[in-house]
Amino acid sequence: MRRVALLGATGSIGSAAQDLARAYPDRIRLVSLAARSNYEGLIRAAEEFRVPRIALVDKEAARRAREVWKRGEVLEGEEALAALAEEDGVDVVVNAVVGGVGLHATVAALSRGKRVALANKESIVLAGELLLSLAKGSGGALIPVDSEHSGVTQCLAGRPISDVRRVTLTASGGPFLRRDPASIQDATPQEVLKHPTWSMGERITVDCATLINKGFEIIEARWLFGLSPDRLDVVIHPQSIVHAFVEFVDGSVLAQLSVPDMRLPLLYALSAPERWGSELPRLPLSELSTLSFERPDPLRSPGLTLARRALQAGGTSPAVLNAADEEAVRLFLGKKIRFGDLMPLVEEVLGAHRPQGTLTLDTILEADRWARARLHEAAANVARG
Repeated sequence: MRRVALLGATGSIGSAAQDLARAYPDRIRLVSLAARSNYEGLIRAAEEFRVPRIALVDKEAARRAREVWKRGEVLEGEEALAALAEEDGVDVVVNAVVGGVGLHATVAALSRGKRVALANKESIVLAGELLLSLAKGSGGALIPVDSEHSGVTQCLAGRPISDVRRVTLTASGGPFLRRDPASIQDATPQEVLKHPTWSMGERITVDCATLINKGFEIIEARWLFGLSPDRLDVVIHPQSIVHAFVEFVDGSVLAQLSVPDMRLPLLYALSAPERWGSELPRLPLSELSTLSFERPDPLRSPGLTLARRALQAGGTSPAVLNAADEEAVRLFLGKKIRFGDLMPLVEEVLGAHRPQGTLTLDTILEADRWARARLHEAAANVARG
């Protein structure tokens, strides 16, 4: 039995985790739930799974939840995520919160030696080196939920990283793969959010359109697998069937394939090293007429370039990149800036940053705060211009 704290319970990964809890009632028990502000969805899940504690980051949402839900305790604020993550009755923390707000929960869970099924990629982008050191010291484990990193993990299957020559992550190419880059500068949020293969949260979907999401995944892979940046690659694969390739030193290449369904990598993160039988969709190999791969077009993937630059700079640069992007996406979805302004604004903030080489939680969080403020200053200048 896995006793699970589900953080980000009302998002796409959270919904997938709820599906798995229904499918495996004798193996998965949700013991606490958290969300940013969707108190109604959170209460519905709390009623169904009979959890005694829920948490909402938004304090007004928490107040409303207390008015209507009387069957348990309602915690509030960012610190509430960490409180649920470090509870003694929790074996696995599914961290599916979007944004840097998820970092403290990851730290709290690993500090207690727990398994973290990590969909909050910001945790690794901000503090990958620190988290891995923490996990090593406490006996905790980071198991990626991203389909690409899950694919790499499954291909490695315990093999030493010294056997690996190169890891290649795949990307769908997003909604504008075949569209003239000049024509997407004024793309609307509605156009950007029409992802061709995956159903994901809004920020991740926007990040797929700039390929900065794949850049963040390169940073993740750097720390999760201990590979230098020059051994990490990306290819465009519009079908989203192959999720990762691992090339070994002898020239052999292993690939992980599955239908694009986030329940599959999440199930692996919960069950590994076991494999549980499932009724999830199977891959119809005989019906796969074409699997295509191509190099990313630099004009359509400015975010990938910026992420590699941040990784090369090191220190607090990845934290700045993440924070600037998070705020820029929020402004774009609120129709405060154009789609074409997204990456130039993030690049401006990254270029203005002087990275701190010594990483601590304090330096990371200070860089995060600085980047958010600087992004809003830059966006205000764009609006005035």
